[in-house]
Amino acid sequence: MADLSIDLGRGLKLRNPVMTASGTFGYGEEYESLTDINSLGGIIVKGTTLNHREGNPYPRMAETPSGMLNAVGLQNKGVDYFINEIYPRIRHYDTNIIVNVSGAAVPDYVEVARRLLPLEGIPAVEVNISCPNVKQGGMAFGTTCEGAAQVTAAVREVWDRHLMVKLSPNVTDIASIAKAVEDAGADSVSLVNTFLGMAVDVERRRPVLSTVTGGLSGPCIRPIAVRMVWQVSNAVSIPVVGLGGIAGGRDAMEFILAGASAVEIGTANFVEPDVTERTVRWIDDYCHRHDISTLRELIGAVSR
Repeated sequence: MADLSIDLGRGLKLRNPVMTASGTFGYGEEYESLTDINSLGGIIVKGTTLNHREGNPYPRMAETPSGMLNAVGLQNKGVDYFINEIYPRIRHYDTNIIVNVSGAAVPDYVEVARRLLPLEGIPAVEVNISCPNVKQGGMAFGTTCEGAAQVTAAVREVWDRHLMVKLSPNVTDIASIAKAVEDAGADSVSLVNTFLGMAVDVERRRPVLSTVTGGLSGPCIRPIAVRMVWQVSNAVSIPVVGLGGIAGGRDAMEFILAGASAVEIGTANFVEPDVTERTVRWIDDYCHRHDISTLRELIGAVSR
């Protein structure tokens, strides 16, 4: 078996490069009977905010060719609920539990991170500055270098463990934003989040989603996501975590060869609940077939 372990820095070590994307795997509990969670490099739990959020009105999801639109709106019960109710139930997982953090203002991000700090079993947070479904915060922070750096620097002041920042693809120059985030103290960047999209009900002559627009994910976005990962990996010196339309090992390997040190699988979890576990096996088999002793040899190979 090849060495699939990846060290993302500042204490975040993965047994393999495969993680779950926030918002597609719940808190892990929902998938316990469907896949071996402990076989993964990590799970990134659903977006967590300072206070309870109801999310957006229905309808807030729609199927599209080779993907889906969602406008859930970060529905969750808040960070204190996670700390007191959820974390005690999942802390036994033998894998990295990473919390995705969202906010409507910089102090929100900071306070969520501060409250999570006493949980020693949380090795990292993924700061979401890129969600296109929330009318306040999120999108605004992630679309400028200044806004992205501001949130990153503020969280860095209170969070002394691994700080991953999730980038929006809905920008003109994602490499510049990644560099700004790196300079502000991020230990890694994850990309891409969903693309802003829209669907119309032609019979009703109205938008399908209650919010009009939503986040597009699934295989349809993968080639664009791979290109962005390649661009960012050549612009920053910190590790890049790739996501966007990964539905198996071959897709994951595209991201790794393009420059990703690790990957997240999202929408595919809804279709095949064991896709992450299967992806780990495919990557190991690929390394065996190509006589690769350590996965690190393959990271960014297309640029060498």
